Amino acid sequence: MSRIGRQPIAVPAGVTVSITPHEVRVNGPKGELSERIHPDMQVTQDGEQLLVKRPTDRGEHRALHGLTRSLLANMVHGVTTGYEKRLEIQGVGYRAQLKGKNLELAVGYSHPIPITAPQGIEFEVPQPTRVVVKGISKQLVGETAAIVRKQRPPEPYKGKGIRYEGEYVQRKVGKRA
Repeated sequence: MSRIGRQPIAVPAGVTVSITPHEVRVNGPKGELSERIHPDMQVTQDGEQLLVKRPTDRGEHRALHGLTRSLLANMVHGVTTGYEKRLEIQGVGYRAQLKGKNLELAVGYSHPIPITAPQGIEFEVPQPTRVVVKGISKQLVGETAAIVRKQRPPEPYKGKGIRYEGEYVQRKVGKRA
């Protein structure tokens, strides 16, 4: 009994999908991504849609089905519009600047911290206290933004550090006399 996913993935014009038994490649205007898929999952292309099928309704197959569908949808979105994560830097004297394609952070240490941009990732610094991480792979963008944030995570007493845009850091009161 083969089950088809409830929501097929729409493939926009200009995006080509090539499917082999264990890998799916998506090529679009922004680049190319490929992903290995589980042997139990079956991916087919029906015109302008990608369909993911699972062999049974067992729990592990249902989980793999949702995972595969999400990964493919993220790939299609990535090669068409791309992904970005925005970070804010808070603290007196804390700033970021571009050095070529790489990022250099001054976040309160005695030395600047260089961060090398991985293949497929691009940094932007619209202001010295803002960093934008851009790319076509959702996983790589999130991982790189987490590496940048890890250099000086926000602390709860003064709120200084690097945080995601819109992230709320719960503040604590300090010592009392």
